[in-house]
Amino acid sequence: MIIPALPADFDTVRSITQTTVSQIYPHYYPQGAVDFFLRHHSDESIASDIGSGCVFLCTDENGSPAGTVTVRKNEILRLFVLPEHQGKGLGRELLDFAEALVSEQYDEMIIDASLSAKPIYLKRGYREAEYHTIPTGNGDFLCYDVMKKRSTK
Repeated sequence: MIIPALPADFDTVRSITQTTVSQIYPHYYPQGAVDFFLRHHSDESIASDIGSGCVFLCTDENGSPAGTVTVRKNEILRLFVLPEHQGKGLGRELLDFAEALVSEQYDEMIIDASLSAKPIYLKRGYREAEYHTIPTGNGDFLCYDVMKKRSTK
C-alpha cells in the first residue's frame, strides 16, 4: 500500500533514505559520493517535501514501512526501498505510482538515476538526457544520469 507521508512519518522516511543509501550505494560509489548523497537528502529537504505533501510511503505485506518516493511536479525523487525489501516488487509499485501521479498533469517525467537504478529505468522506457559528474572531495566523484520518459496519458 502507498500512502502520503505525514510530518509524523519524518523519522521513517529519513531512516529508509539513509539506510538504503548507506547499505546499497557503497557497492556503486566511493565513500565521498555516498557521504554527498547522505548530505543531499538532508533532514531539511525531507521535512520540506513532507510538508509540501509530495512524499509517499510504501508498506510491506505486514503494514511495515518498506520504501518511499517523492514526486515534485514532473520529477520523481528519493525513490528508495529498504535493502531487506528489495526484489519483492515494491520499487516497481512505487515507480508505477509516481509515474501515474506525474502523468495526471505532465507530458514528461524526469528522474535522476543512480548507477544502481539506471538499468531499471532503461528497461522502463526512460532515456538518458544528461550526464553529470560532481566532485565530492578526496578525489571522489558522484556520477549520475538525468533520465526522461514521455507520459502515457
